[in-house]
Parts: sequence; structure tokens; C-alpha cells
Amino acid sequence: MGAFGRSYLQEQTSEPIPPKVLGSTENLRLSLLSDPPGIVEYPGSPRVLVSLHVGTSVAVDCRRGGERHRGTAIHGDLEIIPPNLGGVWELKARDTALVIGLKLRVLEAMVKESGGDPSRLRVFNRFQARDPQIEHIGWALKAEMEGGYPSGRVYMDALATGLAARIVRNHSSLARTPRGFKAAMPGRKLKDVLGFIEDNLGRDLGLDEIAEVAGLSVSHFKTLFRKSLGVPPHQYLIRRRVERAAMQLRKGRTPIGQIALENGFCHQSHLALHTRRVLGLTPQELRNT
Repeated sequence: MGAFGRSYLQEQTSEPIPPKVLGSTENLRLSLLSDPPGIVEYPGSPRVLVSLHVGTSVAVDCRRGGERHRGTAIHGDLEIIPPNLGGVWELKARDTALVIGLKLRVLEAMVKESGGDPSRLRVFNRFQARDPQIEHIGWALKAEMEGGYPSGRVYMDALATGLAARIVRNHSSLARTPRGFKAAMPGRKLKDVLGFIEDNLGRDLGLDEIAEVAGLSVSHFKTLFRKSLGVPPHQYLIRRRVERAAMQLRKGRTPIGQIALENGFCHQSHLALHTRRVLGLTPQELRNT
């Protein structure tokens, strides 16, 4: 949460990476934050914060709003932090997060326009939840901001409105289903599967291996996985490999061929094929950004 005021309470094993503010509009701000192992404190923000965990799995112990949550954060897990609510995290390894700060007035306007009473709105305090729609909005915001806002203000406003609607309808006192998104695959199994995929992106993975983690047959696993995340498991695996490779390309000078092999691709051309298909950019274009 560096851009929003994390302070370090004890000596860290490594230095925090300065937060990268990807962009901002009148109503929202997007940052990519990375913290080293240790204890960090967040004093709170007037905005509603949505924090999407990015990359490798991390064991986390979080205390916030009188609640305590211990668990393993995996790629795509989200935390929703109500306005002005601080917290303390104990991180067992480096943690990276895509953090969206959304002004409360956007949510209140959404409630008012739908005929509700904004004064009754209370955003829920969420720990390591799953919400594919919010995750997709986060990646869309990231791509739009990094690309220099090619789709214009209307598109950004639409994403902000979509995010507000999802929070109000699934993660607030006005939620249609108070417990939020319910995956087709049981939550514990889904986290085990996604964590296994994340920790093994660099090697050849078979569907039978992944299905075994869930304790399901391959055919049953494929059906439940798609219902849970909206995409088949092989497409999810390829996208995650592409996303991790893209992050490495943007932040370092490791040879492209080596990055391809480290992320489960046969060679540089194989990586290029999928980065063009998934992100619309070649590895070299990603590196130049």
C-alpha cells in the first residue's frame, strides 16, 4: 500500500520497491505496489481501495477493522478496504499488488441513481476474496492507463462505474448476495488450484496434474473451473504465463529467450505468438514500454 501510506514498523529483509503510479483520473487512481517480507502498517484512505494480489503466492497475516485473517494470497485474490480503515500486515515473502483507489462519491452516486439511499451504504471489509469481474476491470484499467488512455475518458468512466456497481452489489451493505461471489468450485479447492498453477508456471503442466490438486476428474475439473473463472483452465494458464512474462519484460533486461523458457514457453517465438494474441504486443514492444 506504499502509495497510500504504508509505514514500516520493523527492520525489513530488503528494501521496498517505490510504488509505481500507473495513472489517475478524477475518480480513481491505480498503482502497482511491492513490499518486502516484514510487518507493514496502513493508516487508511478516504477512498475505497481494491487491492489485487499479483504474482507468486504469499503467506499473509492481516489485522484490520477488528478482524484478523491468516492465509495464502494467490494471484487474483482481492482485498476490499473501506474508507478510512487502517490495517497491519505481516508478510512472509515479497508481496506485489495492483491497487485501485476509488472515490466514495462514485459508489454513492451509483446507489442514488438506482433509487437507493446513499446514507445506508457501508463497504464490506474483504480479505482474500475472489471476484472475476473486479479482477477483469483491474486488468482493463491497467492496460488502458499504460497505453496512454487510447479509449478516452468515456471508457475510463465506464470502468469506474462498473467497479462501483460490482462493489455495491456484491461487497456492501446493499449487496444482493451478502456473502459476495460464490464460485462453482468450492473456495478452498479453487485457491489450492490457482496457487498450484501460480507456483508451477515455469514448467510443463498437464490438466491431470491440476485436476488432481482439486481431487476431481479432468472432465469435472474443466467444467467447474470454467464456471468459477469464466475461462477454460488452459486459457487461464497461458494468460498467467503471458502476464508474468510481460511483467519481467517491463522491469528488467533479462534476455527475451530466457524469459520465455522461465515462463513455460518453448522458445522466444512461442512467447511472441501468445503475447500478440493476449496483449496485442510483441515481447520487444512490452520491453520498450
